Amino acid sequence: MNIHEHQAKDILKDFGAPVTEGVIIFNSDDIIDKIKDLNTDQFVLKAQIHAGGRGKAGGVKLVKKKDIADVAKQLFGKVLVTPQTGPEGRVVKRIYIQKAYDIKKELYLSCLIDRQSSKIAFISSTEGGVDIEAVAKKNPEKIITTKVDLRLNLSPEEIKNILQIYQLDKNQMDSATKLVKAMYSALIKKDASLIEINPLVITQDNKILCLDAKMNFDDNAIFKHPEIYKLRDLNEEDPTEIEASKHDLAYIKLEGSIGCMVNGAGLAMATMDIIKLYGEEPANFLDVGGGASREKVTAAFKILLSDKNVRGVLINIFGGIMQCDVLAQGVVEAAKDVKLKVPLVVRLAGTNFKEGKKILDASGLKILSADNLNDAAKKIVKAIKKTNVYSNR
Repeated sequence: MNIHEHQAKDILKDFGAPVTEGVIIFNSDDIIDKIKDLNTDQFVLKAQIHAGGRGKAGGVKLVKKKDIADVAKQLFGKVLVTPQTGPEGRVVKRIYIQKAYDIKKELYLSCLIDRQSSKIAFISSTEGGVDIEAVAKKNPEKIITTKVDLRLNLSPEEIKNILQIYQLDKNQMDSATKLVKAMYSALIKKDASLIEINPLVITQDNKILCLDAKMNFDDNAIFKHPEIYKLRDLNEEDPTEIEASKHDLAYIKLEGSIGCMVNGAGLAMATMDIIKLYGEEPANFLDVGGGASREKVTAAFKILLSDKNVRGVLINIFGGIMQCDVLAQGVVEAAKDVKLKVPLVVRLAGTNFKEGKKILDASGLKILSADNLNDAAKKIVKAIKKTNVYSNR
């Protein structure tokens, strides 16, 4: 789960991090009254969307107090298109207003779960305010990674290693140490998977400040943190993904034409890969889980078919905890309910797969059965191409 910049800063501030002074607004009414405590005549208005690249898309504005209301009105409702939003963009529905700071230097700092080493990794760079992936590719010497074991506190030596690339003076080092400790504590205590400060700045009066902040959280741990779940902004999520979350389905919309329903993340990735191997693109990642009920399968199938880009469906199930006959019954019910009009290929293996095939065969639906994953991918790609030929005549 993602949250907005202003929410991330509030959390970091609670843990003792030095963050910018600012206020959040949801409309331009009484804006002058809301910013009076910021005690400045220069402001930065920052559109709050779950995507980077806001500045280049026109979502960050430096303004004087006399112009702030007019600029805010122009920003509300604006559609920002960035490399992370896709071509449809995101509509601005909230704005974070902060003081404008005189910046001497922009840095980069993040911490995240490194699953490969089972440690927490801090990434530090002298190149802030830009895409860190580009820095890693062009100037890898300007990035250092410090991996630490999960425990209650960081050691002074670990903190020194994290911050050494910045070459800070004593006062800056004290402030940066507080920030590192705050990030580490927030990551652990809030079950965050990523905390990113980009840029972390040194102001002209030599203060350390989080000018921006990003936080992601482990969806599997959100149940332990109702205070974090309350920060969820449904306006920033795909409606189909929201519906999927109601049924505890792992669903991510993609740009392809073949809808996929699979049980197990590894099998889902393999299914998506083999679809690409045969020249088509998956329309989604959809993992129904190992023990899905008939109702859950029915909901998953309807969600999958709600995507107008889907021109064919591939169901790939290996029955373990999940029983293939349960899945088959759910698919039949959903297909009849939505009046299925696109090709459907089903590959069943494992627990009760024979019973599942019988249910599908007796359904009266035009379902293509596959013996294995390779066969399934070939059949669905061939089926949608055949459909395209007929539709183009």
